[in-house]
Amino acid sequence: MFRDLTYRYKIPIRGTLLILITATAVASALIYRAAEDLRDDVITSAEGMSRVLARTLVPPLRRDDVWTAYEIVTSPLKSGPVSPQAIFPETILVLDDQQRVFVTTEPRRFPLLRPLSMAGAPYPELQKIAAGMTGDGHALETDAAGRMHMLTPIVSDGIVIGTLVVTYPGDVFEPRFASFAARAAMITLLVLAILVPVSWYWGVRMAQPLVQLAHCLGKIGPNIPADLSCSLVESKDELGRVSVQFQRMLGELKEKQALERQMIAAERLAAIGRLSAGIAHEINNPLGGMLNAINTYRRYGTLDDMAEKTVSLLERGVLQIRDTVSALLVEARTERRPLTPADLEDVRMLVGPALQKKSARLDWENHLEEEVALSSTLVRQVVINLLLNAAHAVPVEGVVRLCAVIEAGCFSAEICNDGEAIAGERIRRLFEPFVTDRPDGTGLGLWVSYQIAQQLGGDIRVNSEPGCTCFTVTLPVTP
Repeated sequence: MFRDLTYRYKIPIRGTLLILITATAVASALIYRAAEDLRDDVITSAEGMSRVLARTLVPPLRRDDVWTAYEIVTSPLKSGPVSPQAIFPETILVLDDQQRVFVTTEPRRFPLLRPLSMAGAPYPELQKIAAGMTGDGHALETDAAGRMHMLTPIVSDGIVIGTLVVTYPGDVFEPRFASFAARAAMITLLVLAILVPVSWYWGVRMAQPLVQLAHCLGKIGPNIPADLSCSLVESKDELGRVSVQFQRMLGELKEKQALERQMIAAERLAAIGRLSAGIAHEINNPLGGMLNAINTYRRYGTLDDMAEKTVSLLERGVLQIRDTVSALLVEARTERRPLTPADLEDVRMLVGPALQKKSARLDWENHLEEEVALSSTLVRQVVINLLLNAAHAVPVEGVVRLCAVIEAGCFSAEICNDGEAIAGERIRRLFEPFVTDRPDGTGLGLWVSYQIAQQLGGDIRVNSEPGCTCFTVTLPVTP
């Protein structure tokens, strides 16, 4: 339906219809006026010719000279029309003072000296009009066939001695009217050919801001894209002011959405804080006992090389658990033991079983050669979380790669896998708590890793493309 059309078409169509209606109305008015002017011209011409003929016919009527009168009334017909548009009479009749035919251009139809009424309709009516005419004025009658009859008295010395009847055919107007109508139609079409494209062009230009505004409004939904931008015309008219207000509304909606996300994140953080505070005490007590048991075993037990390696691994693991709990507590302080190359090698051993489940290959590049002034337990936790996530995302017989280096005064660890790419909308929420697509996950691993990186003054960046997803941890090394 027309109301469902876009304004890109509605405005030009309405403009075109308005032009067509206006052009038709103007052309009709001009043609009507031309018809009236043509009728006035015919009457004026008929009156003029009748007046001249009436004066010329006075002497023949007085002398009863039929031949001279015949020559006079047939002279206009002998020359013929000078052009197809010329006003040319059909019949000329001269009546005597008794309304009998004195002379005519059609003797066979109107026999001489016979009353005009005997010629049939409409001549009886014309005879009555002729009988009642005085010495001045004219009479104009139109019969049922559309023919126009001009009656003019023939006066001599103030006495009516006869009547001149000039008959014009019903189509006397047609040649001139058709010519004028053709010219009017041609001019109207020419004007339409100019105005319609111009109207269509300006209609499209006028509707373009509305179309752009509707397009931008269509993009606004429950979530406003961060990269949404609308190029709207800003001016002082109504549409320009609407565009300005829309841009302002869009900015406020984006700000509101950002605040809502911050509030959601804050609520999740508060929930984590409450959860952490509840479980920290329950976890730290057994961890303390386990650490005391390990220290006691080291002090009083006998350890061979394998036992010493195992006890060291257990000690680092328990310390890792304690520091992870401390990372969940915002106000907790973690013990800062320097990061060593052996700490990363422990990580390699810990994530090995997760990779073996998928027969995945681990490309390991540990370029650390000495201690680094970073908390070993916190860095290990970040690397373990990222490697376990990579082991979950990697396809069967896929590849997980770790590259750890010290460059430009920063510790950098890049963990990559060849699994599916992460969608752009999900990337923006990766480091929010409780956001996960794993049925067995809690959504805390990446959040904890990001919090640890922030505490250490660093950052975590993500780059995900089909076939390659990389997490890069960058932590500044404090001397």
